[in-house]
Amino acid sequence: MDNKLIFIGTIRTPYKTLEECPHNIDETGPICTLEVDAKYAQGLIGLHSGSNILILYWLNFARRGVDVGYPYISTTHQMCGTFAKRSPHRPNPIGVSKLKIVSISENSISVRGLDCLDKTRLLDIKPAILKE
Repeated sequence: MDNKLIFIGTIRTPYKTLEECPHNIDETGPICTLEVDAKYAQGLIGLHSGSNILILYWLNFARRGVDVGYPYISTTHQMCGTFAKRSPHRPNPIGVSKLKIVSISENSISVRGLDCLDKTRLLDIKPAILKE
């Protein structure tokens, strides 16, 4: 079994530092671009502007240490574990976002309001069929 991750592209955002990054998705936020490597561009066939997608990305500056599994006190003063928050600090620092496609071209997708650093590595894109 091969458990090696393969990155399919790069995410372009206006955020160059962790301090600049928002702490959540903002559907009215700035345009961000998913640049898909040429060898995976055919995989975008069938996606359209206005469609919702799930994207998965690798948060390479996140902490993966032992402490990430322990609960902490949230801003609401409630205990909150790693899996109950959107923090990038987790055993596997994989980010996920549900976003609407603003526009799409041969090998890129424009979306609004991602919450990751510029040049974050893109893991996957899937059609969003989740019910709200």
